[in-house]
Amino acid sequence: MKLKLCDVNAEAEAKLPQFTGDKSGVAAHYVDAWLQPLNAKLEDGTAVRCKRRGLKLTLSAGGKKGEGLLRRLEYGPDPARMLQAALQEAAGNAGLGLSVEAGAVWLELTLRA
Repeated sequence: MKLKLCDVNAEAEAKLPQFTGDKSGVAAHYVDAWLQPLNAKLEDGTAVRCKRRGLKLTLSAGGKKGEGLLRRLEYGPDPARMLQAALQEAAGNAGLGLSVEAGAVWLELTLRA
């Protein structure tokens, strides 16, 4: 079952390091702004939460929870690529599917039992 979680935060682009002077190495301000809309409640009442602590992202939906890491050395200096890889890792560890299509974030709840 694939559900629209939220629209992508277009204002997050303004938080990229070249615009803010972010010296974190993983674009912490950009990541936080991008993740903010992911904290929502789905139509069926399932709460979805995504937060960052240091390099670790935690994604939870209902009773499923997974973690991913922002890996600068593996995914290069591009913050968007690092973020997407960490989100995919967190979603996979939680047994969820997560995709970004047409300016929206989609969540698939029944990827694995």
